[in-house]
Amino acid sequence: MRKLLKCLHTLAACGLIGGLAVYMLLLALAPQETPAAYAQLRQAIAAVSNYLLMPSLAVALVSGLLSMAVHTPFLDKRWVWLKAAMGILMFKGVLTIVGAKADYAAALSRRIAEGTAAPDALAAALAHEWATLWVVMALSVANVVLGVWRPGLARRQGGRSAAARPAA
Repeated sequence: MRKLLKCLHTLAACGLIGGLAVYMLLLALAPQETPAAYAQLRQAIAAVSNYLLMPSLAVALVSGLLSMAVHTPFLDKRWVWLKAAMGILMFKGVLTIVGAKADYAAALSRRIAEGTAAPDALAAALAHEWATLWVVMALSVANVVLGVWRPGLARRQGGRSAAARPAA
């Protein structure tokens, strides 16, 4: 069970970082000159979000939490709790990107095309979207680094760590 959870968690982390990278590439490189091109870009981003980003995030969170339940020594490791906290922050960030920022940018682009909004308003919305993407990407990479590196952040017991106690 532990190996299955680890495999799922690793694949989900790859999918999450890959989904974020594809989202960023589409946002940076896809044609956005016309409202129709921008609408197609947003449809592509929605597909990446719905079929790669959100499922990968869900599998990563669930498999990580189940790993903590199945392998109880993880409960004593601070790096595991740090990963769990960062996972929750990533969840919030991805929901912000997918739900609020992307939908807001699409609606704003329609209003710009209709002439009811200023053209520079989209630049501000996209700047916030990029900032959120970079934060979530940094958290995702930090989570992978913590999972691979597994720093010695074990909880101290009785003022001294278990490794520092003399053998009896």
